[in-house]
Amino acid sequence: MTQLTPDASGVFVIAVTPFTPDGGIDFESCDKMVDFYLDVGATGLTVLGMMGEAPKLTVEESRDVVARILARVNGRVPVVVGVSAPGFAQIETLTKMVMDLGAAGVMIAPPSSLRTDDQIVNYYTQVAALIGDVPFVLQDFPLVTGVQMASKVIARIANDVPTCVCLKHEDWPGLEKISTLRADGVLNKRISILCGNGGLFLPEEMARGADGAMTGFAYPEMMVSVVEHYNRGDVERGQDIFNAYLPLARFEQQPGMGLAIRKYALAKRGVIAHDALRKPGAGLSKESRVEVDRLIARQEKRLKELG
Repeated sequence: MTQLTPDASGVFVIAVTPFTPDGGIDFESCDKMVDFYLDVGATGLTVLGMMGEAPKLTVEESRDVVARILARVNGRVPVVVGVSAPGFAQIETLTKMVMDLGAAGVMIAPPSSLRTDDQIVNYYTQVAALIGDVPFVLQDFPLVTGVQMASKVIARIANDVPTCVCLKHEDWPGLEKISTLRADGVLNKRISILCGNGGLFLPEEMARGADGAMTGFAYPEMMVSVVEHYNRGDVERGQDIFNAYLPLARFEQQPGMGLAIRKYALAKRGVIAHDALRKPGAGLSKESRVEVDRLIARQEKRLKELG
């Protein structure tokens, strides 16, 4: 089993959870989705993240989805599984379950009850002791969790907890945080920094020292291409490719409907069979679908012009 390391880089796509129109899990689409993500160059997958509708799944369903995806990946790339939960008992149970299935590591977001720097550090210290030698991703997503983690707090956790190997950076604005963490003398070891927010700031994040992205977008090949071009030093080409996709990426970042937009676009592309969200959750209106279709058409035109 390949474990997540501080050298993680590239694009770890946050996988959606495909459903049938009646709310069942669409396992055939899970297989097609994995194939698609790997074919476009994903260097890893993240399952049951916040955009994977994890809270809508039972523990048994979570196990089945993770098992199906891991079987399809078949060791080709590392798979990280979100195990965030209100209590330690759930985190411990979920972590053992997914690691036994073959996951490379887990991702843990802070509970909204944390308020002070010491509380945040103590929480991750206790979580690390709980899950033992399992490598984990520290998820910094204050827009959703309500927990503000300053750079110095993230540095304390990374420096003091050996199994913290990756930061999922999803603060907004947060570019200065990346620069601070990459400055000499701040971290006493290397950790991977993979960024979220649908890739909306990926060019700037790469320029600040990020290792890539850990997020979702209906066109993950954009993120793969941007990361590859930045790593080769071809910054302008990376920016041009990013700009071609930017209107749709921006549209997909609308709070409350972003996942519906992503699933609709993935279904249009034939990646998943249905754009269904499990309730509670609604699909797109006719007007929104027309808007997405228009953005996709304009995106394809810009890509042709780029050559």
